[in-house]
Amino acid sequence: SLKDVEDLNITPDFVSFEEEAKLMKEVEFAFRRTKYDYAHWDGAITGFRETEKTRWSDMDNKNTIERIIKVTTRAIEGKRLEPLSLVHILDLAHDGHINPHIDSIKFCGDVISGLSLLSSSVMRLIHQDNNSKCITALLPRYSLYTMRGIVRYEYTHEILSNEKSFFGTRHVPRERRV
Repeated sequence: SLKDVEDLNITPDFVSFEEEAKLMKEVEFAFRRTKYDYAHWDGAITGFRETEKTRWSDMDNKNTIERIIKVTTRAIEGKRLEPLSLVHILDLAHDGHINPHIDSIKFCGDVISGLSLLSSSVMRLIHQDNNSKCITALLPRYSLYTMRGIVRYEYTHEILSNEKSFFGTRHVPRERRV
């Protein structure tokens, strides 16, 4: 339904090339000794590295994270949301992908926001009780997506592998994505 689609918001060009470069410098440092894993504990992710950050050393990066928090905490009208203290960073290898899943509220909260760095990708969302209710979303590089409400709780979401990464009939090449 249209209401379901309204619960997914995509903001193109949320960060600039320069902001991406600064964020990636700090992210690369965090991953400096980490290899890509191809066996996630619950099978949700293939070809990934992940970490969590509580602090950012670069002031511009702190400001970018604060902007994300502002968008995320105002995503549900009339409800006060407390941001989680940890920023989850997921680095997908060029041959990695995220399988369909619904994130745990314990670990992710009421609203999920994701920043698309290094590559555009295609996210597919399918209603958990009705496979005919499907949303295919283009997540352009530099964009921020926010999922809340029905989309957050009743739709699985996945990041398609490069081979399946189509938006309509257009192939969206997916390289490494953070």
